[in-house]
Amino acid sequence: MRPQPPEDPREYRTWVIRRFALPAVFVIALFVVLWWRAGTDRQLIALSGPTMGTSWSLKVVVEGSPEPAAAKALQAAAAKAVDAVNASMSTYKKDSELSLFNQHASSDPFKVSDMLLEVLLEARATAEVSGGAFDVTVGPLVNAWGFGPDKELDPPSDLKLEKLRKRVGADKVSVDQATSSVSKKRPDVYVDLSAIAKGYGVDRMAAALDGLGYTDFMVEIGGEVRAKGRNRSGAPWRIGVEQPADGQNRRVHTVVPLDNKAMATSGDYRNYIERDGKRLSHTIDPRTGRPIEHKAASVTVVADTCMTADALATALNVMGPEAGMKLADAKGWAVLMLVREGEAFVERRTKAFETLVASQP
Repeated sequence: MRPQPPEDPREYRTWVIRRFALPAVFVIALFVVLWWRAGTDRQLIALSGPTMGTSWSLKVVVEGSPEPAAAKALQAAAAKAVDAVNASMSTYKKDSELSLFNQHASSDPFKVSDMLLEVLLEARATAEVSGGAFDVTVGPLVNAWGFGPDKELDPPSDLKLEKLRKRVGADKVSVDQATSSVSKKRPDVYVDLSAIAKGYGVDRMAAALDGLGYTDFMVEIGGEVRAKGRNRSGAPWRIGVEQPADGQNRRVHTVVPLDNKAMATSGDYRNYIERDGKRLSHTIDPRTGRPIEHKAASVTVVADTCMTADALATALNVMGPEAGMKLADAKGWAVLMLVREGEAFVERRTKAFETLVASQP
């Protein structure tokens, strides 16, 4: 589970400096502009920075030697894009748009920005297509199982779960596109967009690069990726899917070509807790109020937008190998699921994913 920022403002400043500012100095010094020559005029600009409790990065291919001003403009555009999403959808910023909605203890309509409206509409669509497996109101249940900022030590009782589940459900939030407003069916409904906001941030970064006229790039936040055009060698961008593993033993399981596509992965192999000898996943099924117990270790989705890929990866991870893959195949989604069998992992691929991988040069 990623470290969460402290609530105390004084501790928060120290936490930001320690976690982001100092590493960022090194990153910026080392990677502000990386470019290599290999017999072609296509060069690479690579940049990165902190956001949403993790980091963003981008790679842009340009013709000829990149100008320092170009890297500066890219850094500013990317930071502005992700900062806008964070300012709107963070649950840690008390004055964010989403936090203000969560504090809105009323069922009256609450006006929202176009950005937040777009994400909530996508969340609603994903909830509908997944039969409620994707639910942005699941936060109280996540917290109750010890995966939120409160760090609960004991599992919730059946009585507590029953009480919390009354606050949870995709139908508890209404979205009115005509008036750009949202409303709660209960004043205590709490919305958390962590399962979709990073993907949306990736899309906003991509839109920012498009706006600057770039046609060949890869952008990423916390492992969620979107790519356009070609890499420096003129081939589609190739993105690795991680082999599920505990600890720091990371390695690539397979490589996926992305040609004007986005990719996101959801898994439980790092974020879990042990209780009474039992492993509890951080992924909570909003339909039951309990951690998932199936054998899917990770789900990777390739889609047109990273927002869609991010949300679908979470939904299918909740649904599990049988129901999840059945839905993905029926919808024609490009999905790779890695399922535990003893100490090994078995691949399950949709036809669309098979076709995608077969397109690699």
